[in-house]
Amino acid sequence: MTIRLVIADDQRGIRDAFRMVLDAQPDMTVVGEAPDGTAALDLARRLRPDVVLADIRMPGLNGLDLTLALAGPEVAERTRVIVVTTFDLDEYVFTALRNGASGFLLKRSGPALLVEAVRAAMSGDTLISPQLTVRLLRHVVAPAAPGSDGSTLSDRELEVVRLVAQGRTNAEIADDLFISAGTAKNHVANIGRKLSAPNRVAIAAWAWSTGRAGAGGGSRRMGE
Repeated sequence: MTIRLVIADDQRGIRDAFRMVLDAQPDMTVVGEAPDGTAALDLARRLRPDVVLADIRMPGLNGLDLTLALAGPEVAERTRVIVVTTFDLDEYVFTALRNGASGFLLKRSGPALLVEAVRAAMSGDTLISPQLTVRLLRHVVAPAAPGSDGSTLSDRELEVVRLVAQGRTNAEIADDLFISAGTAKNHVANIGRKLSAPNRVAIAAWAWSTGRAGAGGGSRRMGE
């Protein structure tokens, strides 16, 4: 299946860079671009893409309102929206997730994470830039955070939980634990089922709320 994307950003250079990265993937194609949120909403409703990449600060409809219009709880047929922005303000992340975003990335995170976020959104997951995850989840427990005590998790799965809570991507988890990226992804999926956690954000929230996140660790920039 080819993943169809729309890019919404008021900077032509950003749209061109994203298109170059995404069109280079064998399973992705950019079907439209919009320089503002109002045009992006119209384009998304006409083209019905699988994923919309939305900047926050755009003329007309901003990216947060665009997310609510396409993916909010009142929308009957939701479109996956990944917010991609320069601004790492906590209030933006919280609002984007409440409005139904399937991901929140900083533009400086790099092309590999952009591609991973699109694939995560398609699989029903939610990816947040590792630079943000630890800082946010130290203070936030999702309203629907699972209540399991984690007794069904294996030692290896608890290791994965700790790394998810520290903002590691699947590729970084694989590198840290000397396993394949596919195995790391399977561990995350199994953990989600055991905890009744809908995505890795909820897994991380559970880890921080139950003291399973571990100390230190921090998050790594792409390529480090």
